[in-house]
Amino acid sequence: ALYEHAIRNGEAVLTADGALLAETGQHTGRSPKDKFIVRDANTDGVIWWDNNKPLSKEHFDILHQDMLAHVEGKELFVQDLIGGADAANALPTRVVTELAWHSLFIRNLLIRPDRAALDTFEAKFTIIDLPSFKADPERHGCRTETLIACDFTNNIVLIAGTFYAGEMKKSVFTALNYILPAKKVMPMHCS
Repeated sequence: ALYEHAIRNGEAVLTADGALLAETGQHTGRSPKDKFIVRDANTDGVIWWDNNKPLSKEHFDILHQDMLAHVEGKELFVQDLIGGADAANALPTRVVTELAWHSLFIRNLLIRPDRAALDTFEAKFTIIDLPSFKADPERHGCRTETLIACDFTNNIVLIAGTFYAGEMKKSVFTALNYILPAKKVMPMHCS
């Protein structure tokens, strides 16, 4: 159904081989210079701030409110998925996006719980991915219209202004890199 939605909504086209083809626009990869982490009492002494950009909680909250207003009344796609294969350290994640192909992308990269597990699924982390939302550097405390904003205290990532779907996957890995060391687990990922 996501495949059909993506084609019907003009998000992607079908290739001669039956693959779904989508354009990512100006971002053909991640935007590391546009990634920010909410700096608060929980992250201040844990995050390496020489290499990570801080964002105020106030800017994050304004961004969150603006993004929710942006999608009011629009069709959204929601996936409940698992980041990480080890049950003891897995991250149950809810991903909300405005694009069917982004939902399909993340559904194929993370682990899908079976139907029975979905009945009791409790997300510990949320990603809201809105490629059509353009961040305002002055209003949202960022660098450009593209923004990946991580609030680890409230377990939410907001992705705006990029059609590159890989930001969702990287956001799960970033969360695991924050969460797991405190549990004395060294996070690693491979293909």
